[in-house]
Amino acid sequence: MRVGDPRLAHPSRMSPQETTDAIRQRLLAALPGCRADVRAAEPGHYRIEVEAEQFKCLDSLKKQRMVYSAIKDLMAGADAPVHAVDSLVVRAPAGEP
Repeated sequence: MRVGDPRLAHPSRMSPQETTDAIRQRLLAALPGCRADVRAAEPGHYRIEVEAEQFKCLDSLKKQRMVYSAIKDLMAGADAPVHAVDSLVVRAPAGEP
């Protein structure tokens, strides 16, 4: 989706695939170079797995906050396309804390 896309004004009208793509885009923008696997679990519920260099030396809570911060606009409001993140796995690349 592009800026000005009418669906951005009505996030509840996004399909699960569009929402999955939007989550991935926001993660890539917030964490350049990350590997993000995003899957729709059921309507409004998503499973997210992110591996990013930016997570090096951070505790789990800080890593999770970075992910939630990147997608917060998709979770805001009563008509938000993301109602819940059922599973969130965050890690630095192999060999890193």
